[in-house]
Amino acid sequence: MEEALERRVGRPIALTVAGRTDAGVHARGQVCSHPGTPVSAGSLNAFLPDDVHVLASEPAPDGFDARHDALGRTYRYRVYAARDDRVFERGRALRWRYGLDSAALHECAALLPGTHDFTAFTRTQTRHTHFKRTITRSEWLEEPDDVLAFWIEGDAFLRGMVRALVGTMLTVSAGRMTIEQFQELLAGGHRREAGDSVPAHGLYLESVRY
Repeated sequence: MEEALERRVGRPIALTVAGRTDAGVHARGQVCSHPGTPVSAGSLNAFLPDDVHVLASEPAPDGFDARHDALGRTYRYRVYAARDDRVFERGRALRWRYGLDSAALHECAALLPGTHDFTAFTRTQTRHTHFKRTITRSEWLEEPDDVLAFWIEGDAFLRGMVRALVGTMLTVSAGRMTIEQFQELLAGGHRREAGDSVPAHGLYLESVRY
């Protein structure tokens, strides 16, 4: 994006993004901001690769910052249980080989709304000093072709937090952790006490709220 802006405007322009994602994560609703006047979406898209597309480019109030002015972010993680790989979901959803206990997943998700200590759901080596986050939405929803999608909205997220939460919920679903143990982790804990993180390719940054 910065290269496209520079090619279009003729000078370097620093870009601020609303949400930081790991390599392999998809972003359907990323928001960026930059100083100066808006550059048309069409002219930017002409300089972007096929897997990056600007939907709109509009003026914002003076001083607007895509990251610091955000009030909430919504993520979705997609998973399906199947013996065989689905070619159209490759790179877009996690194939889970152990069966999905939807009741357990729903029970875990119901515990998340509110303010909790998510230390157990982020990397042990981190720059974060504050580990409490407020979750306003947490639910598993059915999608076509037996895909389950975990939707979560919060004021902010720790690095790798959603992937660790989903991995731990799937651990509960597989019977290797109890609901009570999952709930205890929301009071703070070490990363090794939670489940493994799921791969990045099932995760989507869906939207940012201002």
